[in-house]
Amino acid sequence: MRDDSELVAAADAVFRDGRAARWELVRRTPLAFATHHPQGLAFVGDRIFLSSVELLESPERLPGGPGATAGRGIGHVFVLDAEGGLTRDIIVGDGDRYHPGGIDFDGTSVWVPVAEYRPRSSALVLSIDPGTLAATERLRIADHVGWIVADPESGQLHGGSWGSREFSTWDPAGNELDHWENPSTFVDYQDAQYAGHGRVFCSGIAALPTPFEKAARELGGFALVDFGDRRIVREMPIPLFSSARHVATRNPFALTVDSGKLVMHVAPDDGTEAAGTELLSYRATI
Repeated sequence: MRDDSELVAAADAVFRDGRAARWELVRRTPLAFATHHPQGLAFVGDRIFLSSVELLESPERLPGGPGATAGRGIGHVFVLDAEGGLTRDIIVGDGDRYHPGGIDFDGTSVWVPVAEYRPRSSALVLSIDPGTLAATERLRIADHVGWIVADPESGQLHGGSWGSREFSTWDPAGNELDHWENPSTFVDYQDAQYAGHGRVFCSGIAALPTPFEKAARELGGFALVDFGDRRIVREMPIPLFSSARHVATRNPFALTVDSGKLVMHVAPDDGTEAAGTELLSYRATI
C-alpha cells in the first residue's frame, strides 16, 4: 500500500502558507520529441508517464446548440526516462475517444482516461502496467472523463468531467457510486493525484476574459478535494508561468517530496510552441 502521508504533510504546509509560499524552479527539462498537447503526468520510480493528444482535426461547434463534432486525433502516453528521453510511445484510444486526460499511478498501475474531445460524451478508462507497458481497458463511461485516480484503499476510481464541473466515483466494474457538482468555479481541474483517505490533489486553469487584451488571461491553481465529504478542502492560486506564457498548471501536474518540501512538476506548453514542451519542477518554500 502506498504511503502518501509525507506528501500530504508537505502539501498541507504549502496550503497553510497560501499566496505567501515561494516557488523555486529547481529543474527545467526540455522534451526533445513531438509532444503535441500534453495532458497528464505521473512519476513511476525513475520513469515519467506523460499523456498527450495529437489533434488531426479540431472539433467544431454545431450551429444552434451546445454540441460539437468529434474531430479526429491520436492519443499518446509517452514513457520517459529520468532525463526526459522518450523510451516508448503507447498509442491509446478507440474511434472518437482519442483524448487522454489527467493520469495517476496508484502504486501498481498507471490509470488513463481516454475521452471524446467534447463535453457530455463518452470515455474509456485504461490501466497501464509499468513493467510490461501493456494497456488494459478497464471500463467505459457515458460521459467525458477529464482525469482519473485510483484509490488503492477502497478499490474505487474518482474522476472529473469536462472542466471538472462534476465529480464521480466508480467501482472497478464501472458502476457509478457517487456523482456531485463541483461547488467551486475557481479553476477547471485538468490533472489529479491521489492524496490518501478519499482525497485528491487537483490542478487546473481558468481563462479570464479582459477588455484590455485580445487573449484571455490565465489563472492557475491547485486544490485538495475530499470525495468522501463532497467538498473542496483547500484551494490556492499558483503564480508561475511557462516559456510560452501559460500558467504552470495548464495541464500536466504531479507532486513529489524532496527533503520534506513539496515539489510540483508541470509541463504546460505544447510541442509546437516557442520552446516546445519543457518539464518544469518547482520546490515550495514556506
